[in-house]
Amino acid sequence: MGAELKERYDTSVELIGSSGGVFEVVVDGKQLFSKKKLGRFPEIGEIVHLIDLL
Repeated sequence: MGAELKERYDTSVELIGSSGGVFEVVVDGKQLFSKKKLGRFPEIGEIVHLIDLL
């Protein structure tokens, strides 16, 4: 996913380790996706779509 974001938006991606199966995507301080809230990982292309909606 990080490579897809870097290629599409020419930006850096910061991975922050955590515990408990947390997977969140935050862009410019806005949370776009939370595995904890939704109970699932994002579908292929879902994060890119959410970013495009910004």
